[in-house]
Amino acid sequence: MTYLSANLDKRFSPRLHLPDAKSVICVAINYKPAKPISQNPVQIALFALYPDYHIFIKEKLQLLADFLMSKDSNFKYKIRVDSLPFAERLFAIRAGLGFIGKNRLLTNAKYGSFLLLGEIITNMELQPDNHVEQQACGDCRKCIESCPTKAICDNGFDASKCISYLTMKKGDVDDELKSKMGTHLFGCDECLRACPYNDKSPACEKQQIGFVPRDIKIKPQEIIGWTEKDFETFTANSTMHWIGLEKMKRNAIICKNNLQNLCD
Repeated sequence: MTYLSANLDKRFSPRLHLPDAKSVICVAINYKPAKPISQNPVQIALFALYPDYHIFIKEKLQLLADFLMSKDSNFKYKIRVDSLPFAERLFAIRAGLGFIGKNRLLTNAKYGSFLLLGEIITNMELQPDNHVEQQACGDCRKCIESCPTKAICDNGFDASKCISYLTMKKGDVDDELKSKMGTHLFGCDECLRACPYNDKSPACEKQQIGFVPRDIKIKPQEIIGWTEKDFETFTANSTMHWIGLEKMKRNAIICKNNLQNLCD
């Protein structure tokens, strides 16, 4: 996971993205659906059931940037949506959007942690909102107890064991972790579903036009037999697209074997 330690200067320095940066405008979009999404027999992280959020959020931020530019011709900006080195959770905290929970996700006291983040780095000088750095999880350990691979623990987080990472990493998965991945084909929401903040958080008040999750019912055997065209069709306009067919088939084989073990 060397990418986490790469480009540390760019992750924490907005001026390396925009030389005269003075502020970062941070947004968080709630993507908790009003109704449960049907998935079987494989599981896909909820965010990946929506159209590619990178594109969706970037379009919304572009509208905001265009509006600000219409008010100030000197307005300069760069848009970031989880695709370039940038410590978005840190800046979201400083913008007052929430705190980092024990599952290492940005958590808002009202909207929970089913949140997608985006930023506008700008040369505008803006007054920051009050931020809450202190974790508000208390004695709760539900995310720790729910994590199949024990990636989350009381004193830290082992990202190399996170199922979400395992479904996206290059190469093979260690045998001892394969059985713990269950039927997770892409990503993992176990710690999100376990979080009490998400139990009480509101669903999206209304589905944004063009940003609606889809129900997926597909067997791992089908995926194992996919051609490149099948993969392209299934993952069109989805964040799943970037992992490629080879990783998707690897994950499907793991899901298939784990399903068989459950039946034995």
